[in-house]
Formats: sequence, structure tokens, C-alpha cells
Amino acid sequence: MSIRKKEDPRAIRSKNMFKQAALSLLVEEPSISQVTVQKVADRAELNRATFYLHYVDINDLMTKVTNEMFDELSIKLEPLVQSEILDNEEDLTRFLDYIYENRKLFAVLFEHKSYESRLFNLFKHLIETRRNKAQITRGLPDHLVSIEILTSSIIGVIMWWIREGIHFSSEHIANQISMIYKKSPIS
Repeated sequence: MSIRKKEDPRAIRSKNMFKQAALSLLVEEPSISQVTVQKVADRAELNRATFYLHYVDINDLMTKVTNEMFDELSIKLEPLVQSEILDNEEDLTRFLDYIYENRKLFAVLFEHKSYESRLFNLFKHLIETRRNKAQITRGLPDHLVSIEILTSSIIGVIMWWIREGIHFSSEHIANQISMIYKKSPIS
């Protein structure tokens, strides 16, 4: 039986400081290629040696930071996957609140096709799961909107909101996405 070793609180604090430093640099300078180990270490007020104790390079740090964000997005989407209510605006609003809180970083990440693809796949999974549940419980008509088109519509709304429509509330955007759901039967 293996005993899981507890991580040193200093290591946790250092990693968090590096993460916050990288995120703040990305918000200031939206080009990921401009973020360097030295800049992150300076911003975190830690040294490069400490950085290399935790990360291989800047790409390793950015991968871990973005993986954490997408894990959190998955957690926020899970209630929508499990919900029996088609247009559960409350859970959708919680998901959108998380995006709103991290909007500057998401605006930077959405400039990179790989991150946009990851968000697309999260929503595609949501829609596929809900369709499969609906098919099992009550059947669906043959004339459904393509999952890819529906997913693209939702992602398009979210990306527009982050880039240009941020003055709209999470609740308003949740309502708009719910209307997309209602207009195109997915479950």
C-alpha cells in the first residue's frame, strides 16, 4: 500500500506564485512567445533555480496552467452534462462567471487554435452526451442541427463575448445560449 507524500507548502506557494506571474504577464503581453522564464521568475520574485525545481521550461509551466484552467472548465460544465433540464441557465451562468473572471487570459488563449479547439471539444462532449441521454429517454427527431454547427455557434457566442461583448452579464449570455438550445433541439 503506497502512502501519498504530502507536497511541501513552500513548493505549493512557489508554483502558485509562478502561475500567477505567468498569467499576469500574459494579460499584459498577449504573446505567449514573449513570456520567458526570467520574466516569470522576476514577476514572482523568485529565482530561476526555483522555477526549474518545478518546471522543465516555460512551455511546461504554460501547459500546466492551461490544463488546470481546462480542468476547472470541465468541472464547471459537468452539472450541465448531468442535468435533466435542457436550458439550465443557473449552471451555465456559473460556467460563464468563471470565464468572465478569467476573461483577459481566455482572450489571449483563444488567439491560439489549440485552446479554441479544447473549448470546442468540451462543448461538443456536452452536446453529444445530452443528445445521447435524450435519445435513450424519449427519442429525437431526424432533423437535428449538426453537433459541430451547434457547438460552433455556442463557442462563437462565448468568444465574441470575451473579445467584444464583455459589457453583457453572464446571465444575459447564458440566456442567449439557452435560446440557441431551444431553437435547435439537442435533447
